[in-house]
Amino acid sequence: MAVSEQRPIKSVEIYLPSILGYEKIARNAAAAIAQEMGFSEDRIEDLQTAVAEACMNAIEHGNRSERSAKVTVLLTAAESGELEVKVTDEGHTPLPDERPQPGSSADHRGWGMFFIEQLMDKVEFSRLPEGGNSVRMVIYLTPERAQGDQGAAASQEAPPSAE
Repeated sequence: MAVSEQRPIKSVEIYLPSILGYEKIARNAAAAIAQEMGFSEDRIEDLQTAVAEACMNAIEHGNRSERSAKVTVLLTAAESGELEVKVTDEGHTPLPDERPQPGSSADHRGWGMFFIEQLMDKVEFSRLPEGGNSVRMVIYLTPERAQGDQGAAASQEAPPSAE
């Protein structure tokens, strides 16, 4: 009987206070896991940017920077080369039904969700039934797999173009 060479799925869960700056902890943890998985430096930088943006959105918008409200970050590395990151807030402010257009507000904000969607292979924004918001992001080790999933996700989620 051969011993299995597969490593188990690895998960790391981090609880952050709603204070800007603490997103760096989640960003660095994601980079460490991705590096161990063999991701390229470019992909790790994309991952770090997306994780930081998701955490900052959770702190600023979801939890309204209430220091006692926490942000939970769950990083799950699968043997298949998939790294999933879930960022959850306590939802004092629910996610908007429609995502804002980047830079359309008077203060030129709204780029966070746009960057997350552009940098990750798969992204889901959701309101949680018990309250709170969640962003689920997936990045794949192999770009070929990402392109196959991205096309499938785009065909399911994107509305037809009016042009």
